[in-house]
Amino acid sequence: MNRCSWCDGNDLYIDYHDKEWGVPVYDDNKQFEFLVLESAQAGLSWLTILKRRDNYRIAYDNFDPVKVASFDEKKINELINNEGIIRNRRKIEASVNNAGFFLDIQKEFGSFSDYLWGFVNNKQVVNSWKELSEVPANTNLSDSITKDLKSRGFKFIGPTILYAHLQAAGIVNDHLVDCFRYKEVMA
Repeated sequence: MNRCSWCDGNDLYIDYHDKEWGVPVYDDNKQFEFLVLESAQAGLSWLTILKRRDNYRIAYDNFDPVKVASFDEKKINELINNEGIIRNRRKIEASVNNAGFFLDIQKEFGSFSDYLWGFVNNKQVVNSWKELSEVPANTNLSDSITKDLKSRGFKFIGPTILYAHLQAAGIVNDHLVDCFRYKEVMA
């Protein structure tokens, strides 16, 4: 069975690849989870984040954006001292900030998912990469969405973080064409 080569050699990576990565996400809490985790991952490996994911779920109240938006300075300091997550003040403060603007987008568009999928006219972008080296770190799509999110007040988000989010949330199918998941995740 062929898989995307980035997940080779690690059971946690393989499980994530085989069950989650690239599967279209329409649930807002899952969208918020991926946004928080992708931002936390900046400058680190995705495996580092996957190993801490359960700790994040606890620390971030199961990624409930309403609860996260209400985190105060005391809670932020508690998160900074939580050894189970990435303890970067800027990333943590940005996640709390972004939760509030995430809720604003939900109000405006009905859901954050509708907002994101609207950028692709509700159709998954299906690429046809043969080699991992062909997969871009960002695209015009991730640039456009990043600009819009920043104009709405989001912090610690950029085109590369956003592109990773689009891949994870299945808005973009970047499984390699010979990967068994390539056709399985097509929306």
